[in-house]
Amino acid sequence: MSRKVAIITERIDIGLGGAERSVFELASELSRQDCRVDVLAAKGQAKAKDIHILCQNLPGRRANYFAFAKALRKYLTTNQYDIVHSVLPFDFADVYQPRGGTYAESILRNAASYQNKFIESYKRITAFANFQRTLLLQAEKRICRNPDGPVIIAISEYVAEQFRRHYGVSAKRLMVVPNGVKVDRQIDKIESDRLRVQILAQSGMREEDKPVLFLFAANNFRLKGLAVLIKAMRAAKEAEGKKALLIVAGRDNPVKYQVLAEKLRVVEKTIFLGEVRNIQSILTIADVAVLPTFYDPASRFILEALAAGRPVITTRFNGAADLFIDNRHGKIIDRPENVPALAAAISYFTNEANIKSASEAIIADNLRDKISVARAAEQLVSVYDSIIDKRKRQI
Repeated sequence: MSRKVAIITERIDIGLGGAERSVFELASELSRQDCRVDVLAAKGQAKAKDIHILCQNLPGRRANYFAFAKALRKYLTTNQYDIVHSVLPFDFADVYQPRGGTYAESILRNAASYQNKFIESYKRITAFANFQRTLLLQAEKRICRNPDGPVIIAISEYVAEQFRRHYGVSAKRLMVVPNGVKVDRQIDKIESDRLRVQILAQSGMREEDKPVLFLFAANNFRLKGLAVLIKAMRAAKEAEGKKALLIVAGRDNPVKYQVLAEKLRVVEKTIFLGEVRNIQSILTIADVAVLPTFYDPASRFILEALAAGRPVITTRFNGAADLFIDNRHGKIIDRPENVPALAAAISYFTNEANIKSASEAIIADNLRDKISVARAAEQLVSVYDSIIDKRKRQI
């Protein structure tokens, strides 16, 4: 049956990052599964007929929570949907699925990423000075405490655990639909070849040196653990990781990380590419994807690497770890601060046989289908249908 679905998000601009891109890809995939999807955003740049920007005329880069809620309520009174699916905590939605995990956990893990007890305490306390974030946190609490509120869908078991731990959400309200990504992206071979030549030239290495390329991609270097990774590269270099070459992609300011790499004498083994238009171009030439993140509800980068058949290294604070097996498809580090464990994982994958074994296991276990956005959309449609059926029975 055809279902009319509204997806509520703060912004629609796929250039902003993973969460925004996920909403865009999910809407596209749901449309292929007999859903008529409209995206309702406060701000954005898209001009498609199924994307509606409701607060574009309001001042500021972001819309106030209450202003957006008012605009949504007004819009929904004249536009009817079978399912209202929100990534923001609005109690009038049928489904609440935060792409960034819970606000409570994100505050704690962001503070932990500073790796300084005094700064961590300060960040926890001052988190509530951000008025908009405090409003969202309180709205999320209200949704979780309301037994008649929206169905809560977590994009990973890690996020589901957050809802249970922070808010005591019962199993009746909570479901897990693991995050998914597009697995059929086109690869620009010319761009990939150009990047490989550039990387080797910057490192002073040659193809006959058989370098092992470890790719780190993020737009928040601190939160995603780049400082820890550079320290681990030093430890791996001192062990058996002399072939390891770290490629850093992302639009964050690299200066202090370049200084750290120079201080630790791994600057020649660390290449900063800056923002890259197509991550697939680098994944094609990379050997291993590494993201020692302090917090990630379900990293798209790690999932895209697995879709490309690349072994991965990440932490248990990444919900994407749900979708691969530790020591088979990659390595899961217990804590991002655990430099020795991260260095050992890097050294392990400087062995080409270990890379080959993990890559073959990724293919043999069909991870590509398991992490696809098509699978995620299919599961969501099943949830939608159960909500619609329950509503019909109550009439």
